[in-house]
Amino acid sequence: MDGGPYLRFVALGDSQTEGLGDGDDVVGLRGWADRLAEHLAAHSPGLRYANLAVRGKRAAQVRDDQLTPALSLRPDVATVVAGVNDVLRPRFDADEVAAHLEAMFAALTAQGARVATLTFPTRLPALGRPLGSRLVALNQRVREAAGRHGVAVAECAGHAVITDPRLWSPDRLHASPLGHERIAAAVAYALALPGSDDSWSGPLEPAAEAALSGPRAAVEELRWAATFLGPWLARRVRGRSSGDGRTAKRPQLLPVFPALSGEAAERPAAGDASPIAP
Repeated sequence: MDGGPYLRFVALGDSQTEGLGDGDDVVGLRGWADRLAEHLAAHSPGLRYANLAVRGKRAAQVRDDQLTPALSLRPDVATVVAGVNDVLRPRFDADEVAAHLEAMFAALTAQGARVATLTFPTRLPALGRPLGSRLVALNQRVREAAGRHGVAVAECAGHAVITDPRLWSPDRLHASPLGHERIAAAVAYALALPGSDDSWSGPLEPAAEAALSGPRAAVEELRWAATFLGPWLARRVRGRSSGDGRTAKRPQLLPVFPALSGEAAERPAAGDASPIAP
């Protein structure tokens, strides 16, 4: 049923769903799925939430590693987002990636879960245009697969605001905290949650700072390449992944709002620090 109420939310996916770009491994990651869980819990008291996502995983790995645990948790709402790590690999087959996503859509909806997914921006800052056609192809197949199984689709592709650098983290591949906030709002709108609307797709206020140009821009490009692109390429050459040896940050269903001194915690306002229990 659109809008809930929901009692069990399970998120499947890769680094975006894990929350990279919104917090860090020291203070903890928040991310759009955590933010969506807070929105759900604000209207569905007692909601419990699990996040099975692990960075670096391709769609086949998400299916192999996360689908069975997700089904065992019997979610009544679930999100499935994967495929960008496939797009980044030299060999890419949109049909194959979409087949893995569709298998997850089918299994979760057959068990009675309301499922949501999203389309990907076709011009990621770190990729530019070369991989845009891959993302266009994947998005179309995601829409088709979602349509066959009644899966809600947050259309994150095609909005001008997506190219605003303030929505992206310094690595240019993961969303910033503001970007994760917008993704959560997009998925909430796709699920027709109470209080959601399409304002997430609107432009940001004009930036106060001027864009970098000339030598400063060149220096920034070199800094990005040394900090992010170089290590990523090195992992690819060694056949390694950022997710090697990592497990899900939240493998079990836990309350979204932890109890404080025996009383229910206050619900956070938008933009507040995450209250989600570890």
